[in-house]
Amino acid sequence: MPKLKTHKGASKRFKKTGTGKVTRHKAFLRHILTSKAKKRKKKLGNSVLVSDADLHKVKRMIPY
Repeated sequence: MPKLKTHKGASKRFKKTGTGKVTRHKAFLRHILTSKAKKRKKKLGNSVLVSDADLHKVKRMIPY
């Protein structure tokens, strides 16, 4: 079998944890931040796990 290539766009957006789960960052924290509440901006800064629906696709893009 040939080696699998990592999807470079995905490797910059997702990170694998030690247990094999995949984390991602939330959107909507780039600009127009004055109209967003402080609480909302704080929560957007945290990373979260990728949903189960997308997990298989993401894991295939970042095999290593």
